[in-house]
Parts: sequence; C-alpha cells; structure tokens
Amino acid sequence: MDIASVIGLVAAFILIVMAMGDPSVFIDVPSVLIVIGGTAATVLNTTTIPGLIGAIKVFLKSILNSPEPPEKTIEQLVELGTIAKKDGFVALEGQEIKNPFMARGVRMLVDGTDPALIKQSMQTEMDQIKARHQSGNDLLGNAQDLAPAMGMIGTLVGLVIMLGNMSDPKALGPAMAIAILTTLYGAIIANVIFMPARKKLEAVDAAETINNLMITDAVLFIQAGGNPRLIPDLLIGFIIPGNRAKVQAAVGG
Repeated sequence: MDIASVIGLVAAFILIVMAMGDPSVFIDVPSVLIVIGGTAATVLNTTTIPGLIGAIKVFLKSILNSPEPPEKTIEQLVELGTIAKKDGFVALEGQEIKNPFMARGVRMLVDGTDPALIKQSMQTEMDQIKARHQSGNDLLGNAQDLAPAMGMIGTLVGLVIMLGNMSDPKALGPAMAIAILTTLYGAIIANVIFMPARKKLEAVDAAETINNLMITDAVLFIQAGGNPRLIPDLLIGFIIPGNRAKVQAAVGG
C-alpha cells in the first residue's frame, strides 16, 4: 500500500474538519446525496460498466501499490542476465518473478521467441497498459469536473427552495448555509480526492512505463548474448541524473 497517499488523504480531511469548528454544522444528508450520488450517476453515464470496472481497478492499483524502484528492477535484470549467461535461457524458467511484464518477457526468452516478435509483443502490452491507465485517468478527470458542477446544482436547488420560503426571515440564514454546503462538498471531493488521485495515477503510469521500457531493452540484450554486467550501463539513461549513483551502487556498478 502507498502510505503517502493514505497519510495525505487522512491529513487533508483532518485539517478540514479542524477548520470547521463544529463539524455538525457542515453535515447535510440531502446535499451529500446530490453531490456524491449525482457525480457517480453522471460519471456512469460517460462510460460503460466494463470500462468503469476497469478504471476502478486501475485506480485501486495506483493507490494500493507503488511501482518497483528502478534500481530494484535493474538489479533483478542483472541477476536474470547472469543466470542466462551462465546456465542458458532454460534456467530462467524456475526463477520467481513478481513483475508480470518481466515474467512475460522472460517466458518468451525461455521459449526461444524471435527478437522482433518479443519487441512487438512487449510494445503492444505496454500500449495496452498505458491505455488502461489513460481510461482510469479520464474517468477521474470526469469525476473531478462533475463534482463541483453537481455541487453548484445542489446550491441552486437549495436557493430555489429558500426563495420559495421567504415568509420566514429567521429561516433564511440556515437555509442559505445548507444551500452553499453542496458547493463545499463538490469542491472538497474534486480537490481532495479526485485531483490527487489523477496525479497519483499519472505518476504511477510514468514510473511503470520507465520500468517496462527498461525490461524490454534488457530482455532483448540478454537474448542477444550481451554481458549482464553491462545492463546497468544500458539502462542508466532511463534514470534521472540525481538517482543514477544510487542505482549504480545498488547493482554494484
């Protein structure tokens, strides 16, 4: 689980509640139903059930799992390359590989798949992974846009109800407060939940893409009979300059 995301979300809500003073003043069930229910229903109208389920899975994956650090990926690739160089590709078959993308590449190595086909197959899978991430990002973007809109709709509904009961001046203040609550709910949901989730998913996609590109290059390098000790030099360009020393230290470079 990505602890940073959990801590950030919990801290944001705690700070908001602390700023409220008396939280009970900010609770209105009809307003919650309008914003949350309206946003969910409208988002559902922009996609299909399979698309929604897939986007939710991608979202949960981005929150619950952090991409493997690149130095760990390179370290494992060096280890696999060393085994292949010493004992042949068949020796890779019994290796425990948790990364599904890496496992797929190694399996094709063991099967003796043509290099061009390996590259094409892994590129296709990368494209599909990115498409799934983009689908999830689009859904979160729709939710981020729609939550404030539903909040405004709720506010307008509340104002209409308030203006229809102008005969009681004492009730105008509380009625106005309740009407504005829906706008507050929409802003909180959009900016505390959906916007950070989109940014998190974008970061996960970027990190996973880098790892997958490294894996593809390393698999092809291993298949070509390259020296596994050169794998860090082959892949170091994917790493930001500030982290390169850390990567080289991790793999003994």
